[in-house]
Amino acid sequence: MAIKPKESVIPFNVTGSGTGVAQSVVVPGSEHTFETDAYPAFGGQDEHPSPLFYALGALTSCNQVTAALVAKDLGITLGRFEVSAQGNLDTAVLVGGAEGNANFDRVTIDIRVESDATSEQFGQLIRETERRCPVTQLYKRSGLTYESSWEQAALPVAA
Repeated sequence: MAIKPKESVIPFNVTGSGTGVAQSVVVPGSEHTFETDAYPAFGGQDEHPSPLFYALGALTSCNQVTAALVAKDLGITLGRFEVSAQGNLDTAVLVGGAEGNANFDRVTIDIRVESDATSEQFGQLIRETERRCPVTQLYKRSGLTYESSWEQAALPVAA
């Protein structure tokens, strides 16, 4: 007897093709594409962002999307986001072939968001966003050191 997937499961698919370390990535069934490359030290031409930059960008944008969903559930308003992420990568495994983990050693994300939340609501926003964000969970569960810093800013006064 086959197991039926949950109705809430949405498949996310990409396909890629390329030569050397450069690749074109396509989202099937859409017009969405993006290009990847690598630093010259990794054999690339640095003509497009590295897959590692896309991985960090996925973290910043997924936190923003998830926070918007959580804010709606909490009945709070969010304004502008300013998000930065940094991943520290020891390249000994990737480039040098050393034994060990090729993952980032540490990832930090700093988020500043305009909000009308109370301090209690803002704390709940942070906890729920980090719990519900698929990309945050990928990083947290990968074994690296993950640190986040959230700052709340006031929403601009409407003119």
